[in-house]
Amino acid sequence: MPAAIAGLSRRRLAGLALMLPAARAVAAETVLRGTVVFRERMALPPDAVTEVTLADVSRADAPARVIAETRIAGGQSPIPYELRFDPALVLPGRRHALRARITAGDRLLFASTTHHALPAGGTGDTAIPVQRVAGDAAPPGPAGRWLAEDIRGGGVLDRVQSVLEITAEGAVSGTGGCNRIAGSASVTGNRIEFGQLISTMMACTPAVMDQERKFLDALKEARRWRLDAPRRKLLLLDGRDRPVMVLAQA
Repeated sequence: MPAAIAGLSRRRLAGLALMLPAARAVAAETVLRGTVVFRERMALPPDAVTEVTLADVSRADAPARVIAETRIAGGQSPIPYELRFDPALVLPGRRHALRARITAGDRLLFASTTHHALPAGGTGDTAIPVQRVAGDAAPPGPAGRWLAEDIRGGGVLDRVQSVLEITAEGAVSGTGGCNRIAGSASVTGNRIEFGQLISTMMACTPAVMDQERKFLDALKEARRWRLDAPRRKLLLLDGRDRPVMVLAQA
């Protein structure tokens, strides 16, 4: 075989060898198809976006690890989705969940509220029901049930709920994520001050206890409150008007 032809053949073989891992990677990709559905007979606004996420939700004391996500613009129920992911990221013995939500601009319209496990093998048509988010106005004050979304700019742990409940009379209850709390708050205009809070004495994982401590510290530091009515958020501010906690209406 002439040397030039032999050299060309070797180059072609080398190129094919380099392409094989990529071809195997493409072949290994898993595609999950299904629909996002809601029961209400209503048309979604033109700017509606449906988001579907696959996440590892095994640990209650750590944020969920997102494995794959997709976004679908527009559409009406049932909304078809196609989620592509690397099956090597779906580890044996761990819990994996599918989540869906529908937004329009900054408004959350629908969200899945129950656990939807990844089907065996990661394939098959999977329907994810979503429930409509209540559209009534946020309360005119801090009274209500609120779920912590951010503490001092550090976020919160996924699947660990730090909940604050305030009645119109100022009674306080809820949970830091591990222990139940109770006490009172003094609300005058846009000023707020939490009194001594009592709590149960359960022990949880260090990460959960750390979030609970930060949650309680933020309540102690709160001096003012502010509502973001369109987004249904309650902001607690310290004496220098710096946010110490952001909570969503629950």
